[in-house]
Amino acid sequence: MTATTPATTPEPTPASSPTPAGPQKRSPLKDLPADLSASAAVFLIALPLSLGIALATGAPLQAGLVAAAVGGIVAGRFGGAPLQVSGPAAGLTVVTAELIQRYGWRTTCAITVLAGVCQLGLALLRTARSALMVSPAIVHGMLAGIGVTIALAQLHIVLGGSPQSSAVANVLGLPAQLADPHPAALGVSALTLCVLLGWGRLPGRAGRALRKVPAALAAVATATAFAALAGLTLPRVDLPSWRSHALPELPEGPVLGLIAAVLTITLVGSVESLLSSVATDKLIAAERGAENRPPRADLDRELRGQGAANIVSGMLGGLPITGVAVRSVANVKSGAVSRKSAMFHGLWVVLAAGLLVPVLDLIPLAALAALVMAVGVQMVSITHLRTVTRHGEVLVYATTIVAVVLGGVLEGVAVGIAVAVALALRRLTRTRITLTELDGVHEVCARGQLTFLAVPRLSRVLSQVPHGGHVVVELDGSFMDHAAYEALQDWQNSHLAHGGSLELTGRGGRALAGTGPAAGAEAGPEADADLDRATAVGAGPGADADADAHAAGDLGTDSGPVSGPVSGPAPSPAGHGRTGSKGGAGGGHHRTDSGRGAHPCCRPWTPWQNHCDHRAAHAPAVAPGPSGTVARTIPSASGAPAAETAPRRRGAGQLASGISAFQRDTAPHVRDELARLAREGQRPSQLFLTCADSRLVTSMITASGPGDLFTVRNVGNLVPLPGAEATDDSVAAAIEYAVDVLKVASITVCGHSGCGAMQALLNSHPEAPVTPLTRWLRHGLPSLKRMGSRHHAWARIAGRLPADAVEQLCLTNVVQQLEHLRAHESVARRLAEGTLELHGMYFHVGEAQAYLLSEGEDFFDCRVFDSVGQSV
Repeated sequence: MTATTPATTPEPTPASSPTPAGPQKRSPLKDLPADLSASAAVFLIALPLSLGIALATGAPLQAGLVAAAVGGIVAGRFGGAPLQVSGPAAGLTVVTAELIQRYGWRTTCAITVLAGVCQLGLALLRTARSALMVSPAIVHGMLAGIGVTIALAQLHIVLGGSPQSSAVANVLGLPAQLADPHPAALGVSALTLCVLLGWGRLPGRAGRALRKVPAALAAVATATAFAALAGLTLPRVDLPSWRSHALPELPEGPVLGLIAAVLTITLVGSVESLLSSVATDKLIAAERGAENRPPRADLDRELRGQGAANIVSGMLGGLPITGVAVRSVANVKSGAVSRKSAMFHGLWVVLAAGLLVPVLDLIPLAALAALVMAVGVQMVSITHLRTVTRHGEVLVYATTIVAVVLGGVLEGVAVGIAVAVALALRRLTRTRITLTELDGVHEVCARGQLTFLAVPRLSRVLSQVPHGGHVVVELDGSFMDHAAYEALQDWQNSHLAHGGSLELTGRGGRALAGTGPAAGAEAGPEADADLDRATAVGAGPGADADADAHAAGDLGTDSGPVSGPVSGPAPSPAGHGRTGSKGGAGGGHHRTDSGRGAHPCCRPWTPWQNHCDHRAAHAPAVAPGPSGTVARTIPSASGAPAAETAPRRRGAGQLASGISAFQRDTAPHVRDELARLAREGQRPSQLFLTCADSRLVTSMITASGPGDLFTVRNVGNLVPLPGAEATDDSVAAAIEYAVDVLKVASITVCGHSGCGAMQALLNSHPEAPVTPLTRWLRHGLPSLKRMGSRHHAWARIAGRLPADAVEQLCLTNVVQQLEHLRAHESVARRLAEGTLELHGMYFHVGEAQAYLLSEGEDFFDCRVFDSVGQSV
């Protein structure tokens, strides 16, 4: 069932006009209490962590406080992520510790300043997003390797000893340390870890109240109180006078070594900060409605803020600074509204450094070491491991971890990149070609990419196929280069010339096209065209594969059953025909008579005006009746069809010809299925809302048939917001009927390339005359505003940027109309019940390629449309 909605909406009143969702301006004083509360929570987390990270690096403990204060105030003020909190982070601990051991603390401060200058330069070059193009497996592996190194070093302090100079030395020295532990240090560390891990599991009403205190602060405070009350003799925090605080000096050492140090701090700090910004944006989007969200992160501005903060921190004798995910998450979950929260947190650190020195001096170093060790262990994320395993990149992840632990951060990242490149090349060149025979049918299966490297194996397997036999060639891959194409085409022409027949299929056996031992000169061009189509879709089930599967008897096609060999042998045995049918419709072969399905021009994806021209000398002519409304058959005097070389018909004549072809060729195959639907009623699985563009054939691009889709089409695939339709409620009525009456399980909004409605929106101006079309297109204005807004994730196609502004708006419009769907009461209710799914789809007409909107956002803060058809 298809509901076509007219674009005749009366001009909406201002009260009912669709308004784009987005953040609203709030009074600064109104936000102040929320920011103060959140800043206090972040401060309580940052204070012990900053001291612990300074301890882990071997820097003066004041350096951690300086970095925390500068990160909050400077990066919070000038950064591009309003709710991100910056400061000393575990990700830079290993790098900083190595620099202090090699060059000393004061030179390390100068390196921090130079790294900040480099970050400013990268920000001016607008390269922030490029830093996120490093493989996630490498980034997660780097952080996990850093976490392992931190945990190994701090474990020695937990046991009452001192860490060694490298991770390998720490591992080798661990047996001796375990044989001679320090009971007091071990007890305090164990108490710290117990409180840290168990704080979030405190039961009851009292537990809920206590859990408002950060676990890190509670753990350190408990361990400090226990050590003080028990009178334990332990190394404790010793903050020297600020008057003796060390400031940077001019770098001394090998120039190349200093350059490498600066680049390492720049790389690791920038990547960690930008990843934290993206993660913070995702958390905000998940936690809050659009009206309560701050602006999305400006990554180039964030990089400028991080650069400025590192310059100030280094000049004041502080640790390197980066965005810290733990503090940022706490900031968001504590209800922060603006960047003032991060700045206030920095102010509290300054006050604590000046007023709470006697209290801080009571903290045992073992408690801080236990806290940092727990942070290091948490950096080896099980979630990240599952993700990289699912994507087949566990080798890159594991290699990066090992290389970071054994060689260092920069070396580990370099090794990870090398392994990732090698793995990608292996995947590109790995091809498995097999030959099997069943019931006289030979099946050649090529799995993987067909490149020149696979040509010898391909030729060897194809040479084993006997002449004159029927062959099924399954191309299960996404790429075929010129050498492989020519090898396969030459063999195909030779096989057909020797009386054989073949069938090209994609992944899963779905037919791409059929060829057979046609006589004369027809077999060659037909076969070449079929292989051209297979190559165009990357030897996988792309657009033509779907079209052939659609034509192979799927109900709802507008042509007869087409698939399998064009002519030649009898139907292939079950399991090798690859075409099947649904509901009994469709055979396994093309028709061999003069029926519509027998001619290659009459496949469903052929332009309609080209259909059935070959019938002129064979089929009855169909002419329009009076007023062009009735068609009739015109017989000749001899009783034979009198349609000689009649000119191609247009308008009603063409329509009548198409209807006649349906009644003759397709209706017999679908009559039983349609009769069943007439008896039982429609039970579509989904509502499919798309544009009225004539190039979008929904049954073709979805391989669906009668009863599968409840289709709504209008200009621009728009979903007016509730109350915005004025007197035209056709879209809302269709949505309500599909959701509440038909109980569809999903709704898909499908946009397409080259949409005229989106082009009209881009070219619209306020002075344009008001017409039914311009009134209707006002429902698309929120999409136009969303595309130009920094408060919403924009959209792109996986692997590339939008080709132009029209494509960008077409993609963004799909995302926006999904937001409008959620505003409809029936949709919102079913979504809350968990019985309805929403999907976004984009069809590129020129590429015959469909894309589905993936969940969430990528590293670029984009909603991504992934291609489909090659991996299903």
